[in-house]
Amino acid sequence: MGEQKKMVEAITSMEEDFAKWYTDIVKKAELIDYSSVRGCMILRPYGYAIWENLQKILDAKFKETGHENVYLPMFIPESLLQKEKDHVEGFAPEVAWVTYGGGEKLNERWCVRPTSETLFCEHYAHIINSYRDLPKLYNQWCSVVRWEKTTRPFLRTLEFLWQEGHTMHETEEEAWAETERMLGVYADVCKDSLAIPVVKGRKTEKEKFAGGVATYTIEAMMHDGKALQSGTSHYFGQGFAKAFGIQFTGRDNTLQYPHQTSWGVTTRLIGAIIMTHGDDNGLVLPPAIAPIQVAIIPIAQHKEGVLEKARALADRLKPNFRVKLDDSDNSPGWKFAEYEMKGVPLRLEIGPKDIEQNQCVLVRRDTREKVIVPLSELETKIPEMLAELHKSIYEKALKNRENRTFTAHNMEELKKLADENSGFFKTMWCGDEACENRVKEEVGLSSRCMPFEQEHLGDTCVCCGRKAEKMIYWGRAY
Repeated sequence: MGEQKKMVEAITSMEEDFAKWYTDIVKKAELIDYSSVRGCMILRPYGYAIWENLQKILDAKFKETGHENVYLPMFIPESLLQKEKDHVEGFAPEVAWVTYGGGEKLNERWCVRPTSETLFCEHYAHIINSYRDLPKLYNQWCSVVRWEKTTRPFLRTLEFLWQEGHTMHETEEEAWAETERMLGVYADVCKDSLAIPVVKGRKTEKEKFAGGVATYTIEAMMHDGKALQSGTSHYFGQGFAKAFGIQFTGRDNTLQYPHQTSWGVTTRLIGAIIMTHGDDNGLVLPPAIAPIQVAIIPIAQHKEGVLEKARALADRLKPNFRVKLDDSDNSPGWKFAEYEMKGVPLRLEIGPKDIEQNQCVLVRRDTREKVIVPLSELETKIPEMLAELHKSIYEKALKNRENRTFTAHNMEELKKLADENSGFFKTMWCGDEACENRVKEEVGLSSRCMPFEQEHLGDTCVCCGRKAEKMIYWGRAY
């Protein structure tokens, strides 16, 4: 057991230093490696496999809702980026510019896409002519670049992987419905596949997307009480369409501007999984996206028949589950610690005594609960235990959020609560940006969202005491 102890001690305790705990996990669970490119990460096979599994789930949902995948260039000419004033101002500080190509200075700078609205708009202007061409429901899987000052793997990197949906609609109602529907898709995937509870709501004017009319968000709470914006969906109205001259002939034969939406999630969701479910022994992965769902560990594998039996079990389970048989010469104790570190939902142990009795031991990653299971019942017992694990880690995350959600009625109360706790702080708000800025400056909290599920906590704004009709969530965020 000495080796196992040593492996686990390699992770800093989350209570001691949450940031260091997080960095230890992303490195030691072999999710990423650092590279010589500042602020960029190498996604190692295990980390990339999590993204692939998440991508499959999301992509299927996009296609179910009628979306098609496309791919646009990674470079945007400066003149194109300049077409929508608010948009370019919002993104200017984060843009990476290409000024030379093949040793020659470019006549016009190109930016490496921070997001692709402008390119989509240029394309839509070419292909949308009539109401019969609508809706256009496009999505793109790609990477984007944002020149961040401070970075952390998955949460904030210069280049990151994401999907960006860009849709065009005939009517405003249709576009609003799309904006809400896609936020709903994100929230459902967080709950049903990632076991992460989220708050759905609308961002304030200050926090909305540059150039948009409204931004909807899903906000998750991490283990340490900090918020993580986990996905956004934007209603753009007709602003971009007007800037790019996108018009179509309507049903009444008049020229009209389409209504636009955009929505996206990124590899940041992997950071959310780590910080919502992980513990001091490493990752705890929800079964839906775990690269390995069952790790088979032979016990006393040098004894006759053990490896053969373990291999036969692996072959039998592979059609239904993502299975890894570890027949390396490392000790069982080392293997236990290794797959705990990697967050594998179930460990299957099989040794000579188990083989004699036609059984094995299944161990859950989250509770370490051991269950002896007859080999004949594995196909029913494994899905049952995976479902129990998912439900259990979701409920644990929900309980953490509920325990760390506080209500304040005035600034004094908000300051006291925020000084003593980390979490979500619910208050009433008048809607004035001056009050939003004051809460940020004096209390150190940013607005997270105005939740769809509103509560009436009082009649006055937490900051200025004037009449307030909106409840808002505040928090410290990654």
